[in-house]
This record gives sequence, C-alpha cells and structure tokens, in this order.
Amino acid sequence: MTVYALAQLRITDRVAYDRYRAKFPAVFSRFGGRVLAADERPQVVEGDWDRHKAVLMEFPDEAAFRAFADSPEYQEISRDRVAGSEAVVLLLQGLTAS
Repeated sequence: MTVYALAQLRITDRVAYDRYRAKFPAVFSRFGGRVLAADERPQVVEGDWDRHKAVLMEFPDEAAFRAFADSPEYQEISRDRVAGSEAVVLLLQGLTAS
C-alpha cells in the first residue's frame, strides 16, 4: 500500500541544510519514491505552524520508505539535515481504492 512521508522542518543552519538538500536527490532516486511537494513558504490555512518547510514524499509501500530512511547512504547525508534543521516526520498510510 502506498505511504506518504510528510517532513516538517525548521531550518536552523542554512549551510548544513543546503549540503543535505544538494545530496538528497541522488540518494532518494534509488528507492522508488517521488517528491510530490517541497515548499519553504507553505500557506497556513488553519492553526499555528512554527516550521519553515514542508516536504511530501510518496513511496510504493512502507518497506520502500524504511529501505530509504535506514539506508547507509541516507544515514550519511542526513547528518547535515539533523545539524541544519529540526524535523517532524510523519508516515501516512495511503487509502485503498473503493
């Protein structure tokens, strides 16, 4: 079943975060995912939001997401993401067709 990863980021060190962002596409492309949206100025329609960026990714299933997130390649580049941002990442289950 399709899953979606929603990352909500507060960027704290632009240089470190930009190093991560530059390396992300090459690593991400190996795991069957798609970036559906990446926005540093999302419109807050309701409620309070204290982040700077939202990224929505799609994976064929949870195993593909876990393979990406746990891969040595991603773990290596994610050091810059951790150093350059505070993140909340949600894994959302897709709906089945009815």
